[in-house]
Amino acid sequence: QLQLVESGGELVQPGGSLRLSCAASGFTFDFYAISWFRQAPGREREGVAYISSSGVGISYADSVKGRFTISRDNPGNTLYLQMNNLKPEDTGVYYCALPGYQWTSSRWDESNLYDTWGQGTQVTVSS
Repeated sequence: QLQLVESGGELVQPGGSLRLSCAASGFTFDFYAISWFRQAPGREREGVAYISSSGVGISYADSVKGRFTISRDNPGNTLYLQMNNLKPEDTGVYYCALPGYQWTSSRWDESNLYDTWGQGTQVTVSS
């Protein structure tokens, strides 16, 4: 069955870097756009970045532009999120997610348009 497994989250100091991974299985990875979301305690889940099936189309939340980079390895069935210059407000559980049938790239950051989610990986930015 479709499966997404995130990894790479940990405690990091402000200004530090992390690279998150999302290993995909059970489907043809390079057929699908895929996105990163995050959720901080007491807050709604928010879109972080999206990448098209080919990797050509990419969008970011304004809060992470210039600091985060989304990429994908289609032969390796893996999605990545390189996070640099991390801030305390980047703290949260990070999820990768596959779109559902009603998804469009213009609404990539709407979590209700995604059908398949990983279990998440915790990122904590603190001194």
